Amino acid sequence: MTEPGPLAGVRVLDLSRILAAPLTAQLLGDLGADVIKVERPGSGDDSRQYGPPFFGDAADNQSGFYLSANRNKRSITVDHSHPEGAALLAELAEHSDVLIENFRTGVLAKYGLDYPSLSARNPNLIYCSVTGFGQDGPYAARAGYDGVFQAMSGMMSVSGIPDGEPGAGPMKVGVSMVDVLTGLYASSAILAALHHRDGGGSGQYIDLALLDCGLAALSHYAQNYLVSGQAAPRRGNGGFGGIPSQAFRCRDSEIFVVASTPGQWSGLAKAVGRPELADDPRFATVSARIANRDVVLDTLDAIFAEHTAEEWVRRLEEADVPVSPVNTMDGVFANPQIRHRRMRRRAEGDGAPPMELLANPIRYSATPIETYRRPPSLGQDTAEVLAELLHKSDSEIRALRDSGVL
Repeated sequence: MTEPGPLAGVRVLDLSRILAAPLTAQLLGDLGADVIKVERPGSGDDSRQYGPPFFGDAADNQSGFYLSANRNKRSITVDHSHPEGAALLAELAEHSDVLIENFRTGVLAKYGLDYPSLSARNPNLIYCSVTGFGQDGPYAARAGYDGVFQAMSGMMSVSGIPDGEPGAGPMKVGVSMVDVLTGLYASSAILAALHHRDGGGSGQYIDLALLDCGLAALSHYAQNYLVSGQAAPRRGNGGFGGIPSQAFRCRDSEIFVVASTPGQWSGLAKAVGRPELADDPRFATVSARIANRDVVLDTLDAIFAEHTAEEWVRRLEEADVPVSPVNTMDGVFANPQIRHRRMRRRAEGDGAPPMELLANPIRYSATPIETYRRPPSLGQDTAEVLAELLHKSDSEIRALRDSGVL
């Protein structure tokens, strides 16, 4: 038996789908909350069909996309557009601490499932709405997706190959980064709201927009613009701190090297067989290397092309210079540190084949995250939840199924 998580006793009603908001609910489930995922009868969360790849038979609708955001949850199917379905969800909200939804602005109000309606029945409810543009403003009614927000927030403008080089131009981050970051912002907001409530406050409404989160994630890029009025140039696989902080092409593949401190730069110079670079006035200080960025990078480009990535990683690690091969997924999961940190976990149970899942990176000393309940099949917990929380009988549940509510 594993110890209860730090959110044991907290119940989350998850009315969300796709990625950002489901990731929020998944994190709360990892931390021990009882997360009840509400899905459409018959089809469920849209992301169930976002494959291949699928785990097992494609007909089971367990795409890798869906599996990434729905572990440690229970699944029920309820049609919220049916009056009886909306009534069931409103009743479940009375038994919940948190409700998470990502419908377009105003949709749930049509069914009495908006914050004013539900908070009147449960004043302690934390209600988190995740939308593309927020609940107000000229774009509030618009739909949007991660790529749109990477473009609109400026994230694409600072990513990609620098101007003047082959293939130059803005580039989307490969992963759905705004969705992921929004999920993290939302979970932080919910935890703070729970702390406020449990310290003597009340429930409250959380309005979270993907566009806002995308812009907030630009951090020092955006702040530098606010200070200077100048947009940062794209630097491809280079950083904006000390120099070098850059990917370099070796004889066979790429490595990423950071040598911004005096000790790291001196170690790099020795490791590459060019100790004189440590004292060269163009390179000897961080400021000098930033001022002579192009010369530094051209010099190192020529040097690193002489040997394989494996050789350079060995030499630089021996000199205590931060370095890594630019890994593919195979390399990532073969990495001894990743393996040691158990970032790949196996979920078993319910007589189904074991499933590999990506681990939660949080490490607690008193309440370690050790429960990895496989993402649920569509509606597998409907009868259990309705009987447990709403005291519905078998005959009542059958009647709800027959009428299309479940």
